[in-house]
This record gives sequence, C-alpha cells and structure tokens, in this order.
Amino acid sequence: MIEIGFRQLSINDFERIVLHDEAVTLNEQAMDKARLNHEFLKEFSSNKIIYGVNTGFGPMAQYRIEDKDRLQLQVNLIRSHCTGAGPLMADSLIRGILLCRLNTLLLGYSGIEQSLLYQLAYFLNNGILPAIHELGSVGASGDLVQLAQVGLALLGEGEVKVNGNWQPTNDVFREFNLLPIKIVAREGLAIINGTSSMTGIGLVNIIRAKQLERLAIMASCMINEIVSSFDDHFAQPLNEVKLHEGQRLIATAMRRILDDSLCIRKRDHIYYSNIPDKEIFADKVQEYYSLRCVPQILGPVSDTLSFAEKVLIDEANSVNDNPVISGEHSYVFHGGNFHGDYVSLEMDKVKIAITRLCMLMERQLNFLLNDHLNQILPPFVNGGKLGFNFGLQGAQFTATSTTAENQTLSNPMYVHSIPCNKDNQDIVSMGTNAALMTRRVIENTYIVMAIHLMAINTAIEYLGIEEKLAPATRQCYRELIVVLPPVKEDKPLSGIINSSVDFLKNMTL
Repeated sequence: MIEIGFRQLSINDFERIVLHDEAVTLNEQAMDKARLNHEFLKEFSSNKIIYGVNTGFGPMAQYRIEDKDRLQLQVNLIRSHCTGAGPLMADSLIRGILLCRLNTLLLGYSGIEQSLLYQLAYFLNNGILPAIHELGSVGASGDLVQLAQVGLALLGEGEVKVNGNWQPTNDVFREFNLLPIKIVAREGLAIINGTSSMTGIGLVNIIRAKQLERLAIMASCMINEIVSSFDDHFAQPLNEVKLHEGQRLIATAMRRILDDSLCIRKRDHIYYSNIPDKEIFADKVQEYYSLRCVPQILGPVSDTLSFAEKVLIDEANSVNDNPVISGEHSYVFHGGNFHGDYVSLEMDKVKIAITRLCMLMERQLNFLLNDHLNQILPPFVNGGKLGFNFGLQGAQFTATSTTAENQTLSNPMYVHSIPCNKDNQDIVSMGTNAALMTRRVIENTYIVMAIHLMAINTAIEYLGIEEKLAPATRQCYRELIVVLPPVKEDKPLSGIINSSVDFLKNMTL
C-alpha cells in the first residue's frame, strides 16, 4: 500500500494509485489532525456565523440556516448540484478525482468528520467508481458538479461502477456492508468545494503527455536513421550554445538513443573532406526542419510539461477548500482557494504543446509518405504495385484530419470566463473544460503517433535497415512491429491503429 497524508503526493504515487490500481492507506498523524480540526470547527461555529455551516451557499449566503436544518443543508447541496451531463468519465479520470479529493481533505483544513476520509480510501481500494459526467464545471467554487456526483455516491445514492459494471450505489453498499458518510458540520461543502476534478484529470494528462514526448523523441530518432541524417543537429556543441533546458534534454536523449547507429552520418566524412566534385549535390546538405529541428521543437514541449507537472502536483497537495478551518490559528478563514486558474492555464499550455508535438509527427509522416521529399521510398511507402495498391495513403487522411482537430481544440479555455451564480462567480477558470479538451488533444495525438510509427516500421522493413539501426531504436522497432506491423497489402487499418494506443501509453522507453 502507498501511505498518503504524511508527505506530499508525488507524480509517481499518483500514477501507481490511479493508473496501476495500487491501494492507499491513511497516515495516522494526518487523521489525527483532521479529527482535531473537526472538533475545533464544531466548537468554534457554535456561536458564530460560518459560511456553509449555518448559512446558505454562494449568493444565498446571506440566509441564516436554523440548527435543525444544518445537516439536511449539506445533503441538499450535494443532490442539487448533481447536474452533470454528457459522457461519463473514463475510469482513470474518476480514480484521479477520488485521489486528489482524498489527498486535499487529508491535509486536515476542511473540518470534516473522519468517515468521509475512510470512505474515499475504501472506494479507491475496492474499485468503486462514482458515475461522473464530463460536463458541468466552471472551475471556480471548485468543480461543484463533478464533485457533487462523488458526494452522491458517498451518501449511498446514484450509481457506481464495480468490476466494470454500473450498479445502483445502495446495492453496492449492501454488498460491501458500507454505510453513508456522516454529516456533522460541512461535509457536503467540503466534498464539492475544490479543484480535484480538473487536477485529477490534469495529472492523468501530464502522465500521458510525457509518454507522448518520449515516443516523439524515439520516432524522430528513427526517421533520422531512415534518411541517414547527419549527426550535428543533435550534437552537444550545437545545442549547448542555446540556453533552454528542454532543448538540451531532447538533444541529449537523441544522442543516447542514436549511439552506435550505422545509419546516422557525420558531416566531415562527406562535406568537410572528400568533397563531391559537382555543381549540384544529389544529397541535401541539411535535412528538412521536421528532422533537423527536433530539439528546438520538442524542447519547449518538454519544458512546458515539466512546469505543468509541478503546478498540478502543487495543486493536488494544496488545500483548495473554502472556508479553511485552522485549529492552529483558532480561526476560520474565508477566501477563494477553490479557484482553478492555476490548473486551467497549465492545461491550455499543455494542450498547445501537445498539438505542436502532433504537428511535428504529422510533418514527419508526410515526409515519409511523399517520395518527392524523401527520395528513397515509394509513394506512401507502398511496397505493392504502384497505382494498384495504396500503402499508407488512407492512413494519412486520418492523421491529417486528427491533427487539424487538435489545432482547433488548442484555442484556450482560460480566457473564456462567463459569469454565473447571480454574478457571485463573476470570473471563473473553466479548468475542468480545459483539462478535458487537453485530454482529447492527447488521445488524438496517440492516434497520429500510431500512424506515424506504422509508417516508420514500414519504411525500415522496405529499406532493410533493421540491423543498421542503433541498439535502442532496433529494440523499439522490434517491440512496435508486434502491434504496428509494416503495411504490405491493402487491408483495413482502423483496428490496428486503435488497438495500439493502450500499448503506446504503457510502452517502456
């Protein structure tokens, strides 16, 4: 089990729990702090006005709630905000949301009764996934709609998925001998008032995006081998005079991957000595940008993902509730930690970065498929009869249209605030929308990547250069051809493309 609550949750912890179903256990000191702040809130609020404890919510906070109605108020809040629409979220996203909400509540500043923490951990450890619809959050006052759907399940209502099947939550509670969480003070508000939906989705996005970065580096190395590129565009002296860390990291990775390649050429063997005695060189002195400028193009992508990871991990380890219950200060602080601007902006940046990565892969694919550009392969890497067979012509249409969709989706959500909630929420983040659009861009890019890698595999086989590849790219090629075999004859490729995505997401590089 992974113990949470005694130190900051890392991206590695998140991946192991959310994507690999590892179990969690709750740190006892963190639970003690949560209990003490809960007891403090009960005492502190007995003769004071505390938002969401004895008041209404949002623009209705001016209304005092009678003591006899306080507990029902919390239930009403959850039920009334279960207005999510559209598709249900993927299992990994739901697990990410549960973990992020559990982790922030475990910090102890929400004043909640402990059954809520135990129940969230139980859901994670036993694969009980609330039905959460994608649409509904404006990303300020938290992800109210998505997290209300979590709260509904914690109350034993609505539907949950267990072992791949959707079931009424009350039936699952009977099966697992569970009870609804206790409502004591502000548990309903504490569940829904935070950024855990956008953050959980965002962290899954970061993990998937960084794998795309690794795949793009590998694909770029392989296409450089296919066309026997020169080695100076990823050489250390060239890249160290540019001060961007991402560029240097990409160039270093390319040098490591291409070490001992028999395909990559050195410029001094051709153009610095034994110079061809011709007015027009048959060979190009420099490669096209999509091959030669990989460190400069993927470098900013790498830097963007690294910074976004830090921001989202900080958010996952932050208190994003309101009000903040602080027994240490003997005070309840009212503010706006639920606002999702940090996540929204980073998701827009990641979306743009991954679209750029996708564009690079699509341009490299076009280079392979256009015989006038590469001058060593048949049109569309067609190993059959030209005119009669089609090679990867059809697959390019999918790659091109999908890249175009990414370009349109890359318009930012961060600047599209629309006031709502009687203008109480007069500027909002749209963070969950941004995260979900980024997820769409990432999923699209895996499709483009699959098509590109299929073309690379086909070109390597056509040229018969497997044994000349660097050890790293040769090993990658041998793993990839199992799921993305070279195209030799005309056949439907949809099944191969779609089924390869999960393999690419989990491939070790």
